[in-house]
Amino acid sequence: MTPAQRRRNIAPPRESVLAAAMATIAERGLDGLTMAGLGREVGMSSGHLLYYFRTKDELLLQTLEWSEGRLGTERSALLSRLDPPRERLDAYVDLYVPDGPRDPHWTLWLEVWNHSQGADDDARARQAAIEGAWHRDLVALLAEGISRGDFRAVDPDRYAARLRALLDGFSVHVAVGIPGTGRPQVLAHVREFLDDSLLPGT
Repeated sequence: MTPAQRRRNIAPPRESVLAAAMATIAERGLDGLTMAGLGREVGMSSGHLLYYFRTKDELLLQTLEWSEGRLGTERSALLSRLDPPRERLDAYVDLYVPDGPRDPHWTLWLEVWNHSQGADDDARARQAAIEGAWHRDLVALLAEGISRGDFRAVDPDRYAARLRALLDGFSVHVAVGIPGTGRPQVLAHVREFLDDSLLPGT
């Protein structure tokens, strides 16, 4: 075996494969992501990819977990700022809502959700862990704002569940490009809701 052949047989780092998968989704959508095409991108055969990921669904879930890890780092950074809680809440919402139609992260999320009914317990637990991280961070931010008197004395857990349901619904509209619900309109709706339901004296 030549050195060039040995290099081709060395699997790239897992993160490189997941980054390539996300880049493909961003460029060509989910229909453009095939195991054979991804293999060509990273110098692996589709058989090797299936050896590491077992199924395309598992590849998609691992890509989502990788993307969520990056978003989680960004979310932690913005929530640890010294800005007032309301400004950090607006930043949380900005990070949550898709950039626009075919946002690659939300495109991936919608596909994973679509397959979740048939997913096994492990996959469903991993999806729940992603949701749980967003929820816990929001609950902590709301509790801080309430303790400082910046927010009304709502139940942080219940309010977070309802706010995230609102964000999910609007985000799906943005991601699929429903007319009249672009990102600017959605952010305006959410901020008006926060003003009406969370700020003291409103």
